[in-house]
Amino acid sequence: MELDFEVVDLPDADYVTEGEQAPDFTRPLVNDEYWEDASLSDLAADGPVVLVFYPMDGAFPATYIWNELRDRNFDAYDATTVGLSISTPYEHKTLIEEREMSFDLFADPANGVAEQYGIAHDLDGMAGISEPRPAVFVMDEERTVQYAWVAEEWPDFPDYDELEAAIDAL
Repeated sequence: MELDFEVVDLPDADYVTEGEQAPDFTRPLVNDEYWEDASLSDLAADGPVVLVFYPMDGAFPATYIWNELRDRNFDAYDATTVGLSISTPYEHKTLIEEREMSFDLFADPANGVAEQYGIAHDLDGMAGISEPRPAVFVMDEERTVQYAWVAEEWPDFPDYDELEAAIDAL
């Protein structure tokens, strides 16, 4: 099969792994109606969280990831699934509407959260511009990571069956 893009190996990453506490952060959390500052610890206090890092809205990996999670009914699990990218709240609202998503998305234009998690990736060699590499962290109410997947190449996507099994195991 001929691809319209080049698959690129990503450098090793020193990221948060199973058994470690996920770093807390506060960023604008966007839904289909509004956004407000929210912290990961507040979400986790209500139950397990599936934190999905993805490239900017509009990039094909974002569309693919969110279509897959939507079509697999990830909003039906007893865990809160939220996304995080460098896109602004305005771009998030557009993605949520266009993809008909019920998931909330954190806006982190400076990519500081990805840096905390060890998954920041320089964007196409542009100095000072980075985005999170695709990654998924499943955590319990104490923010202890129970499952971690981080892309090793671009593009790369999680094993959704494996992800579902990790959520079921909570």
